[in-house]
Amino acid sequence: MRKTAALVGIALAAGVPTARAAGEAGDPFTVSASSRLRLESIDGQFRPAPVPQTDTMVSLRTEIAASYDAGPVRFSAEVWDARAWGQDARSSANTSEVNAFEFVQVNAQVALGGKSTLTLGRYTLDLGNRRMVARQRFRNTTNAFTGAHLALDGGAGRKLDLMFALPHQRLPDDVDGIRSDRVKWDRENFDVMFFGAHGTLPDVLGGTLQPYAFGLIERDGANLATANRRIGTLGARHFVKAKAGLWDHEFEGAVQFGKARRTSAVADRTDLSVFAWFAHAELGHTLAGGWTPRVAAMIDAASGDGGKPGKFTRFDTLYSARRFEFGPNGLYGPFRRSNMVSPSLRLEVTPSKRTDAFVAWRTAWAENKRDQFAATGVWVMPVGRLAPSADTRSKGACATGSCRDCYRSKEGRHFC
Repeated sequence: MRKTAALVGIALAAGVPTARAAGEAGDPFTVSASSRLRLESIDGQFRPAPVPQTDTMVSLRTEIAASYDAGPVRFSAEVWDARAWGQDARSSANTSEVNAFEFVQVNAQVALGGKSTLTLGRYTLDLGNRRMVARQRFRNTTNAFTGAHLALDGGAGRKLDLMFALPHQRLPDDVDGIRSDRVKWDRENFDVMFFGAHGTLPDVLGGTLQPYAFGLIERDGANLATANRRIGTLGARHFVKAKAGLWDHEFEGAVQFGKARRTSAVADRTDLSVFAWFAHAELGHTLAGGWTPRVAAMIDAASGDGGKPGKFTRFDTLYSARRFEFGPNGLYGPFRRSNMVSPSLRLEVTPSKRTDAFVAWRTAWAENKRDQFAATGVWVMPVGRLAPSADTRSKGACATGSCRDCYRSKEGRHFC
């Protein structure tokens, strides 16, 4: 029987209304700006020490975007300034919360006829339901890429997105740099390459089918330690959009394969065979009438890593978003699509075109009890002996999680 993880925490958030300004109709030059201030607090921390039991953070995200439409080519630039204050010196706050004054987009979009476009430069991107590739909404910082994105529009809802990109490594990534909101340009190079294809096919089995394939190749660099992932992800999503008085559904599944190392530690040079999986299933019904309430039942599941010799089976979440499905992240946010089985019930309402809300119940447990649970950093291991004593590495290696053949005391300490 799998052990159910019990997590206790409180997350509070407050938003500042968005303000925008743009050029007059027909003006080729447009400018927009927004700013969001948020207060978060957590008590009863689920992350292991040294993260504090109680933490509070004030974060501010400012976005400024400008574009110039020159006819067949449109030039765009966007700055995100994400900062945070007041968090504990041992806070879990990292580059997901802080990335001061960064150009997340600087690109040229070339019109190719119809609605097809080719984007070259720095860009952000949403694909499908954003479970593999996403521009962040709730999170204080966003995923961004440098490369090419070809968006082909075949009309009647048929689309094909092709991309080749160098994902940005958000900087600074050291504790002092994050605490001081230091301005340091993000880094991208050929040490990490991400590419793939995402299709949209309407009128398939009574709904819309979105097949996709992605590849990720990385290697250690002078300023980057990686798990040397060389993985492919194949998947598909089928959905029927929610409509008043009707049933809707969404099913998505993906498998991953290739090679990777269990950790990014310099001493870890063992390439493992990767096979991992992810699945989402959802059934909903929208009621007719005011606020068009929708009731939905769903389940998310993703494989964890059992630590078997020569194999790695934890699903990699790539460049996805999770808030829309798993609730607030930041100081909170225990859930993600790895080593988790999680059913949920949800009620959504839409009071107006500009307002929507939802309330949800969710429970979760580890898919594999020998791996860390979702995004908590908590290892779901039995107290006592974890594996046959055959490891000759140091206690330091064990403390970083790179040693599998170790023991765990009742206090949670590890030793080889």
